[in-house]
Amino acid sequence: MSQDNLFLFIIEMLGTIAFAISGIRLAAAKNFDWFGAYVVGFVTAIGGGTVRDLLLGIPVFWMQSWAYLAVTLLSLLAVIVFRKALVGGMRTLFIFDAIGLALFVVVGIEKSYAAGYPSWVAIVMGIITGAFGGVIRDILINEEPLFFRKDIYATACLAGGLVYWLASLVPGLTSIVVQLACAFTVIGLRVAAVHFNWSLPILKVDPKDLPPK
Repeated sequence: MSQDNLFLFIIEMLGTIAFAISGIRLAAAKNFDWFGAYVVGFVTAIGGGTVRDLLLGIPVFWMQSWAYLAVTLLSLLAVIVFRKALVGGMRTLFIFDAIGLALFVVVGIEKSYAAGYPSWVAIVMGIITGAFGGVIRDILINEEPLFFRKDIYATACLAGGLVYWLASLVPGLTSIVVQLACAFTVIGLRVAAVHFNWSLPILKVDPKDLPPK
């Protein structure tokens, strides 16, 4: 395995851990049993990548190795052992969700390029890889998905993808530097959006403009 492929694999494993913990943590807060929490964590970790691989027409990544099942199990054990630290408070969820989001955007872009797709497709696949696992997670636990709220979420993925594309045009930058620039952009925007209460405009409709029932 080359250095670049090894680094990408490490990113994917770290992203899997982060997203699995975010899903399991929410399932625990809603008093799911261990199996239910594992399913939510696993779907959170592999959901976006599965959609990506199906759209790109390449083998679904988690079906090529049992490592993703094992990593999700380790994430479940971590939440069980450190339940008080990991389940309490929204800050913990935010940290793991932001890290998973950023790392999976990088993975989605890299795999799209490796499959021979152009930059605009790679950016869209980065958004899907990063955000859709969280969408499926929120649906499973009966929450309104962050993706569809006014939060800077998918927008952060888009910004990270654009930074990746622009950084890749700079001569002399290694792929690792480009990947890190993308990841830090996503995390930085998520942190700044929460800290400064940034949000996108809400599409409002005056009830008077709606047709009569």
